Formats: sequence, C-alpha cells, structure tokens
Amino acid sequence: MTIKPLIILPDPLLRQVSQPFERVDSDVTRLADDMLETMYDAPGIGLAAVQIGVPRRLLVIDVSKEGEDKKPLVVINPEIVASSDQRSVYEEGCLSIPDYYAEVERPAAITLNFLDREGKQQTIEADGLLATCLQHEIDHLNGVLFIDHISRLKRDMVIRKFTKAAKGKL
Repeated sequence: MTIKPLIILPDPLLRQVSQPFERVDSDVTRLADDMLETMYDAPGIGLAAVQIGVPRRLLVIDVSKEGEDKKPLVVINPEIVASSDQRSVYEEGCLSIPDYYAEVERPAAITLNFLDREGKQQTIEADGLLATCLQHEIDHLNGVLFIDHISRLKRDMVIRKFTKAAKGKL
C-alpha cells in the first residue's frame, strides 16, 4: 500500500466527473487499499479517487470513532437510489480543502447501491455521519465540492484563498 499525494483546490481535476469501473479487479482493490492508507494518514474519514488524481467512481470511508476498531468501507460505482426528506446539518471539512470547515445541510438518510471490493452488488441504508460522508464523497465523483453547498460569498472567498496559495502569494 502506498500513501498518495492529495489533489488540492483549485486543481481543475476536482471539478471533473469521474468515470465508472467496468469491472472490479486487482488494480481496483490495490487503488482502494492505497486510498485507505492515504485517508488514514491524512487523517480523514472519507476519500474519493479523484482526490488522489484518479477520476474514477471509487471512494473509501471509515467513520469509526477514535479508539474503536477500524471499519473501512470500499464503495465502487455508487448510486444514491433514495434520500430522506428530513435534513441534517454537519460541519464538513475536506482533505482537498485543508483547514476549512463549514456547516452543510444534506438529506439525513440515503439508500445506496454500489459494488464492494469483491465486485458484488450491495445496498445499504445510511444515516447520520455515514450518510453525510457518503454524500460528500459521491459529490466529489460528480465534480462537486462541499463548498458548493454554502453561500456564494463564502465559497468565492475560499476559492480565492486557495487560488492565491496555489500561486504562492499567501
């Protein structure tokens, strides 16, 4: 397993829509393992493949609490098939937008179809932090960032800050 460098805003790759996998093979599981190692090292609770420069529909998540056994979830070609009308608000952050956090409102619960690391079709119902994290990472696969869910003024300020930093002007 290898820790991969993270893609940081304003890299245009973060706005690219990721492509699905045709099949799950050893290359896909190796990528998932690298992503898990990268996510744990960061440290984070979720990571989309595009965040390490691979615009494919793969994400990894582990929302276990500190001190608990790790519970990694590998999600390939995810599709949200239902979401609740009830909403929840969480303070979100992103490994691709370091040290910036904002409250984001999303559906409180979702039903998700995906392939697991063995290529088997799975369906899960998620709520709470897991639902929020899954939606955040699936947004990445669609070229959407969590700052797209906040006010335009705040989003523009964040983008300007990271664009300046990328140019070495901060």
